Amino acid sequence: MQTKKLGWSSLEVSKLCLGSMTWGEQTAPEDGWRQIDTALAHGINLIDTAEMYPTNPMRAETSGDTERVIGNWPSIKKRRDELIIATKVTGEGHKFVREGAPISASTIQSAVENSLRAMNTDYIDIYQLHWPNRGSYMFRKNWQYDPTGQDSAAFYDHVDEVLDQMDELVKAGKIRYFGLSNESAWGTSVWVQAAKAQNRPRVVSIQNEYSLLCRLFDLDMAELCHHEQVDLLAFSPLAAGLLSGKYQGGANLPEGSRMSAMPELGGRINAKVWPAIDAYLGIAQKHGLDPVHMALAWAMMRPFMGSVIFGATTQIQLEHILAGADLVLSDEVLAEITAAHKAHPMPY
Repeated sequence: MQTKKLGWSSLEVSKLCLGSMTWGEQTAPEDGWRQIDTALAHGINLIDTAEMYPTNPMRAETSGDTERVIGNWPSIKKRRDELIIATKVTGEGHKFVREGAPISASTIQSAVENSLRAMNTDYIDIYQLHWPNRGSYMFRKNWQYDPTGQDSAAFYDHVDEVLDQMDELVKAGKIRYFGLSNESAWGTSVWVQAAKAQNRPRVVSIQNEYSLLCRLFDLDMAELCHHEQVDLLAFSPLAAGLLSGKYQGGANLPEGSRMSAMPELGGRINAKVWPAIDAYLGIAQKHGLDPVHMALAWAMMRPFMGSVIFGATTQIQLEHILAGADLVLSDEVLAEITAAHKAHPMPY
């Protein structure tokens, strides 16, 4: 498994990251542990989680269970130093975590302690803000996004408060690095400049959605992250399973699939998405490639990529993904992908 330095940090992360958001819900704890063992055996050292996981569905009674699955992994103490664990503090409005309270210095402090306890560890490698208090254009909100109601002064104050808290946590050894998620170019730039101004923890990574079907990151975010040495941790690189082709043609939904639980796949389903998927599946078929392997290889080859987060509900899915982990796409394939993107830009 290829590795790289994450952003400006000293962290050497695998180009693929093991996602965990189904652990404790669709994926039993023992199966999650087996996934960790398998991932490590194949050179994957980065695990992404969040205090609010698992999802699909999200339930009050299971909120936080994914971190506990990690903490109960039988080898957590013996092999903790082999893992790079990234987790997230929940943003404003999630009713199952702190009754929807916004991110603040106090919520971060308590959330970090809860996550450390749940994961049975003394430190968190990358601590991320799951989404900004002021809102976000992610999750299909970009089509009607209106930031004019945001209070910029309040955001600047919030950034200072949070960076001071992150500084304390880094100095205490409870977190190593600080990252963002579901953030915009302007928001990221504020975090970066505020950290530089007073020598506080700098953003090392940003976790946003990115796939062949969702390329919002390609322009302003890509430029900013290049100049500021911030890497992308891409989530949903298979577009919630759409790029596998398993939902094409109106086929019966696979039992236990995300679409069986979320028919609209978080707003991804519309008339334009199916021809776009067909275009990418056609490229894979023409070149004898597995579409899952092609989609992940393309994402890993992007110049701003830190690591590509994938989820596997089952061990079979994990082993399928790992079988293509070293694939490098040819210039011909990359050119055809670019042409397909031009023909089917932003289908959702």
